[in-house]
Amino acid sequence: MHTLMDNETRKQQLIKTLLQKGIYKKGAKQLYMLTLNELENIYVPSEKINTITGNGVVKVEQATFAAGCFWGVEALFQQLNGVISTTAGFTGGETINPTYEDVYSELTGHAESVQVEYDPSLISYEELIEVFFENHNPTSLNKQGEDIGTRYRSAIFFHSNEQAEIALIAKENLERSGRFKKPVVTQIVPITSFYRADEYHQSYLAKRGQSSCKIS
Repeated sequence: MHTLMDNETRKQQLIKTLLQKGIYKKGAKQLYMLTLNELENIYVPSEKINTITGNGVVKVEQATFAAGCFWGVEALFQQLNGVISTTAGFTGGETINPTYEDVYSELTGHAESVQVEYDPSLISYEELIEVFFENHNPTSLNKQGEDIGTRYRSAIFFHSNEQAEIALIAKENLERSGRFKKPVVTQIVPITSFYRADEYHQSYLAKRGQSSCKIS
């Protein structure tokens, strides 16, 4: 009984937070029809998170990127000092709790994405943006290497106004640099619901003894 009550309380808290933050915009009625697990999957904190470690309080922030197949993108960010964790998933679409097959169909509007949790005292958002732009082709619309489709689009999903400003400046500086002859088509849009992909897709390359794959 205690567990059921805790789950119901958690569900009510999530619904309230999702509505207050505007993360889910289709109304409370649809939210109440979802399970606790489904609510957890669409909850994306829009503020900075604090986690407690043995050494004290460590600030953790989130960043979300799309740059082609999420296997290679995740492997890229996993190698960076200051990155605490990564999650392969889907964002930027309309369908609730989509499967990989749903996203592959190109009917949900989602992009294959990687959500990064990082310690800003060790690596900055500016540095993450730099790595993002250096490791794929941001002038290629809906195509990275042999991967073609809107799910492979180049996108930065910002979690705050500060992140949006940093991303826009980085994109403008890249365009002015003359590095690319074509316009940079990277989308800079607010994070919406982020859905974790199946465990099969998490750390896909690391599980197979690979440190990277070409994502551009």
